[in-house]
Amino acid sequence: MRNLVARVGVAGCVLLLATGCSPARPAAQGDVRAAERVGLAMGSALRLRVFTADPAAAERAFDTIFAEFGRLEAALSVWKDGSDVLRINGAAGVEPVTVGDDTIAVLQTARQISDWTDGAFDVTFGPLADVWRFDHDQDDRVPTRQEVDARRGLIDYRAIEIDEPGRTVYLARHGMRIHLGGIGKGYAVENAAAIFRQRGFRDFLIQSGGDLYVGGLESGRPWRLGIADPRNPSQSFGTLDLSDGTFSTSGDYERAFIRNGVRYHHLIDPASGFPAIGARSVTIVTSRPVLADGLSTGVFILGPARGMALVERLPDVEAVIVTDKNEVLVSSGLRGTFRQLAPPTDGL
Repeated sequence: MRNLVARVGVAGCVLLLATGCSPARPAAQGDVRAAERVGLAMGSALRLRVFTADPAAAERAFDTIFAEFGRLEAALSVWKDGSDVLRINGAAGVEPVTVGDDTIAVLQTARQISDWTDGAFDVTFGPLADVWRFDHDQDDRVPTRQEVDARRGLIDYRAIEIDEPGRTVYLARHGMRIHLGGIGKGYAVENAAAIFRQRGFRDFLIQSGGDLYVGGLESGRPWRLGIADPRNPSQSFGTLDLSDGTFSTSGDYERAFIRNGVRYHHLIDPASGFPAIGARSVTIVTSRPVLADGLSTGVFILGPARGMALVERLPDVEAVIVTDKNEVLVSSGLRGTFRQLAPPTDGL
């Protein structure tokens, strides 16, 4: 889900093509204006934008949403001492751990996506993070096959035992580790959309890295969103008009390095233990941000053919895929909605 703005330095005007980067302006009603806040949350830029006649209420909603991101990060992050995730990992192969409702919900959704993708999306990839370092600890090192193979046996989402009535999670084998970086932001964006609606806001945008949700309309029209060119991510190669929906992109350009003519990136295939091949970017369009977040990763790892076949089988899920041959594949439900502006830039 993937830092479409923060990691590649793209400003919001690339995604919000109808809005541009102009100052907030009145919508159809003269007293309705855009209120906006941008800050850091869950390790990525979080952008909130809402059309409202009550800017003070918008500011209160912004405060609540940023606090919600902080609360979820404290439970779901591998970088926060005492988080549910770290406690689960620390007790792997030893005992179940009592966790919060959010952790249960995220893991249950992750399991559904893992089933759909035949394990291509797997939150137990944590042991590979020891040798593939693409977070703030990125070291541009290619691990040996022996290092990778020694850890691949610990990756198996089916070994996560979730006791929903007892509110516990247990990893069945010592050394297993979960990592929710591929789904946690989508869950937070989903909660943020619920907060806006609970406060009575209808027309709004939430963007956390590459995970984006738009509610209602922007100045009376669906929100016009651009999909970043994987080899020139400051530019969009296509647009989508979207209302009350979510848009999540995973790409091989966000956290990556090139060594000896090979691009290595953070989207690791659990089957091989190495970066997935076949795609440059996958954009998922659906109604639930948490599903879009996980599916963009899973479809990327499946590759263009298997990934698009899955998208076509799932209800209310669409995709735009840029392959490693620079082809643009568009799912059947987006034909006539997706507009390609130019061919994506080619290159390694």
